[in-house]
Amino acid sequence: MLSRRGEIRHILRMPGPDTSLLVALLFASFATSVMVALRYFLAAGLFSWLTERVRPGLYAAQGAQIRREIGWSLTAAAIYGAPAGLMLGSWRHLGWTRIYTDFTALPLWYLPLSAFVYLFAQDTWFYWTHRAMHEPRLFRIAHAVHHKSRPPTAWTAMSFHWAESLTGAILIPLLVFVVPIHVAMLALVLGIATVMGVTNHMGWEIFPRRLVHSALGHWVITASHHENHHEDYRCNFGLYFRFWDHLCGTDRGFSRRIAGARAPVEVARARSPRRPAPPPPPDPS
Repeated sequence: MLSRRGEIRHILRMPGPDTSLLVALLFASFATSVMVALRYFLAAGLFSWLTERVRPGLYAAQGAQIRREIGWSLTAAAIYGAPAGLMLGSWRHLGWTRIYTDFTALPLWYLPLSAFVYLFAQDTWFYWTHRAMHEPRLFRIAHAVHHKSRPPTAWTAMSFHWAESLTGAILIPLLVFVVPIHVAMLALVLGIATVMGVTNHMGWEIFPRRLVHSALGHWVITASHHENHHEDYRCNFGLYFRFWDHLCGTDRGFSRRIAGARAPVEVARARSPRRPAPPPPPDPS
């Protein structure tokens, strides 16, 4: 039996009967990139529409910024989709991953645990790579693209320089080769990533104030927390959880503008657009 390395070499010898498998993997990468883009447009479009209903005029002066965000996000979708497609192709055609479909294959209690493990691993990876991106040189080269969105909108979540997209695209496709996860839990993780990415950037707090300021809000990131990162730049680096920010002393609480706002139902009466955020500090490290 061929080793995995031998199988890969065998597949890459073209032409031959395995050419169709290589084509299938490439097609899976392309199709997944399209799916990532559609997921982005669906989520960002939905919450942008909701923003217009709840905070009319909030994005009124940001048309050029939103167009730029969409352009960078399409590049990010292609980059995120490529390794994800190879991951799915490896699962469907080669059986190399630890993705499973039988709910009884592992204990039922493992289902939510696996989702949490993936979310925490992604949060950990993001926190440390995000902090690295705020090193002045890396910030100028790559991460400044994301922070050009001042203030951020529902379309900002995937607006990354291609180099930064590469760092974010590899973790989950690698995790599935190591940590077992049911395909439904994997879909849940990706759904949470999409929704939290969009809602944490859209410039207003969708969750009730009492929840944001509760014990849960002390550990889970919402727009009130992440907006402060876009205002200060040197704090609040987490993705889903505030664990690493608390542990490393980089948690500086909530954005005063968002945290001081009324609940979403009440702010529907507010019709004035946001003022642009102040320019970034001279040293973003």
